[in-house]
Amino acid sequence: MTERPRRFAVRVGAMAAKEVLHIQRDPRTLYLALVMPVVLVLLFGYGVSFDLDRIPLAVADADRSEASRALVDAFARANEFEVVREAGPEEVERLFRRGAAQAALVIRPRYGRDLARGDAGRAELLVDGADASTANQILQKADAIAAAESLRLAPRGGAAAVRPLEARTFTRYNPEARSALFLVPGLTAYLMAIGAVLLTALTVAGEWERGSMEQLFASPVGRFDIILGKLLPYLALGLVQLLLVVAVGATAFDVPIRGSLLLLFALGLVFLVGMLGQGLLISVLAKNQLVATQAGVLSSLLPSLLLSGALFPIENMPRLLQAISRVVPARYLVHGLRGVLLKGSGVGLVWQDLAAMALFAAAILALATARFQRRVA
Repeated sequence: MTERPRRFAVRVGAMAAKEVLHIQRDPRTLYLALVMPVVLVLLFGYGVSFDLDRIPLAVADADRSEASRALVDAFARANEFEVVREAGPEEVERLFRRGAAQAALVIRPRYGRDLARGDAGRAELLVDGADASTANQILQKADAIAAAESLRLAPRGGAAAVRPLEARTFTRYNPEARSALFLVPGLTAYLMAIGAVLLTALTVAGEWERGSMEQLFASPVGRFDIILGKLLPYLALGLVQLLLVVAVGATAFDVPIRGSLLLLFALGLVFLVGMLGQGLLISVLAKNQLVATQAGVLSSLLPSLLLSGALFPIENMPRLLQAISRVVPARYLVHGLRGVLLKGSGVGLVWQDLAAMALFAAAILALATARFQRRVA
């Protein structure tokens, strides 16, 4: 190593060592970086679920035949439905209004007799459609049960025992449609974004308030040395945070890790550089911990949660929000993590995510350095 790079490495190393001492002296930093993400992943993982289990089902059986009881048993055997009560057809709406049932199976009179004759039995499933997403899922589950029951009755009912065409649906990567597998990669990006931005924003803003930043500028250490020296410890902390969150997801929620861990770290590394740079830029502009906190939360929490695809599919958003989401780095990390963790994607499938995050990181660091220089000059 020649003299100039060696001096650069020494200066950056000195800055990084100084920052490590700050982290050791301030337990809140370690809590924010390591404890809070694990707690939030567990809370979100167990508390937030889009899975539909034990849907309260009311039954209005006006036939009360062996065939109608078999149909009710078919719904009751499925884990998705729970027969909460039997009711008359006129009571169904009242149960919906009270929230006592989300679906109602209404079996018309002569259902069993029609089946015995080879005719179609009349049974209806009424669904509370106040929540359209839930209603669609209930209809899909009910359709699957009804299809299975139709197949069971086909030889006895006189319908064609062999269908000329049978369509089957297979769900890849998450066949049980578990919410945790969908949520954990999104939560990882969300927690890393808010943690990284707040770490640098608060720490550097604190130095501005104490006046120690001006002392640093009075030393021979360059501005880029300061930026890099401050980023490196938090970068290492962020990677440990990534490891912890992924480990909790794998052990507590059985989230698979089908792809390369090295690629996973590469995605996290590039993303963290951008987020830490964003926090640094905020601290340079704000120079106040209170303002830096508000700006950090607003600029990282809401975009990472709402515009990254962590909770809501980007394809379902209005075109304007889809366009805005393209400048949100968490969008690319969420896509990359889901690819690596759930699908086993390699570099060839996530390089665009890496490139987008790298572009953001380079731009935000250049901007932070420029603002750093202008304020001191």
